[in-house]
Amino acid sequence: MESSSSWLWSRVTTRLAAGTLSGGLGWWAGTRMGYPVLTGLSAAAVAVLGLTVVDTLKGYQLLDWLRTPESDPPALPGLWGEVAHRVHRVLRVRERETQLERDRLGQFLSGIEASPNGVMLLDATEHITWISNAAAHHFGLDPARDLAQRVTNLVRVPAFVQYLAGGDYREPVKFLMPRGGQGTLSVLVRSYGDGLKLVLSQDITAREQADVMRRDFVANVSHEIRTPLTVLAGFIETMSNLPLTEVERTRVLTLMQQQTERMQTLVADLLMLAQIEGSPLPATDRWLPAGDLFQRLENDARGLSMGRHRLVFSITPVDRDIEISGIESEWMSAMGNLVSNAIRYTPEGGEVRVSWMTLPDGHGEFAVQDTGIGIDEEHLPRLTERFYRVDGSRSRETGGTGLGLSIVKHVVQRHGGDLRVTSEKGKGSTFTLFVPKARVRLQSA
Repeated sequence: MESSSSWLWSRVTTRLAAGTLSGGLGWWAGTRMGYPVLTGLSAAAVAVLGLTVVDTLKGYQLLDWLRTPESDPPALPGLWGEVAHRVHRVLRVRERETQLERDRLGQFLSGIEASPNGVMLLDATEHITWISNAAAHHFGLDPARDLAQRVTNLVRVPAFVQYLAGGDYREPVKFLMPRGGQGTLSVLVRSYGDGLKLVLSQDITAREQADVMRRDFVANVSHEIRTPLTVLAGFIETMSNLPLTEVERTRVLTLMQQQTERMQTLVADLLMLAQIEGSPLPATDRWLPAGDLFQRLENDARGLSMGRHRLVFSITPVDRDIEISGIESEWMSAMGNLVSNAIRYTPEGGEVRVSWMTLPDGHGEFAVQDTGIGIDEEHLPRLTERFYRVDGSRSRETGGTGLGLSIVKHVVQRHGGDLRVTSEKGKGSTFTLFVPKARVRLQSA
């Protein structure tokens, strides 16, 4: 299809030719008839008309270019060329500024996406105008498909809907992640602009779990200490107010000593946990002979068992020359807890097997297997929690504080290892401690 300037040019050139021809004829006729002034005016009019037409054509060329300013401007002489140049320069500056703002916006949105917290923008009618990937995960939404949708049609959690409609956003609201998500969300809304809303979401699952563990820890410590203190207070009152025979007095003092030792053990375990959690990671340049550690564990185990169990300690001569790196007291505490637990929870006459071996891939494996009471599968995930007991009364009878496996877990994690537990009720348990190959080497000559 012909452009408007091309069409106009064809029309004007036709008329200009006709005008020029008629002007020429008029000039010839005028000179013949003796009218020189009239013929001069006609020639001037024709010239002005021609200039006007050419100037108009240049203007139309400029208008044609302005409809698609992405292309290069037309090469026009004179005033219209200067206008085209200046307009082109202004457009290029505006394009660079626009691109710079786009880049800044992209960087800003990338920064938001890098945050673990979610951000969602709502318009005045609570339709989603933008949502980060974290927020989409928190609310169970699709960041592309759910744009321009009303948020309360997608997130129908009553607590969130009421909070959004209430208008009081001074405090955040907490609720479980919608659409089958695992965890707890904290959502805070901030108003801005003309009725717009900024929705900030944060996954506080770990914080909530930590708060629960902290409350449980304080309650358990209070309970564990209160029980022996109550027993001691009762015995002291008995000894102060009642005349006791020597046999009774000896029995009371023995029980008081047991309760005192129990509190001392509890305090020692708490201090060990605090020390482990608050100290830097173990260095990898301190090496301990595995054979020496193994021999000390065997001596302690036989003293604890006092011949009531069949103890089997298995380590090859080659593995006795193996060294492991880390903190000796922590390794002894972790391995010793596993051995002592196996002895305490294995009935008299049962068997406890303790072994150390270096695996083909270079990892070290310390395993403790017993024929004790065993553990139901449902309890296995929580065994390493502080003060968690499968059977509280039985644990206290055997002298446990409920902190042993928690100490083992922290020691193993600090040294980069792993703890695995397999057990079956009534058939015994196996606790396996894996030492990373970076911490295992053959003893240097």
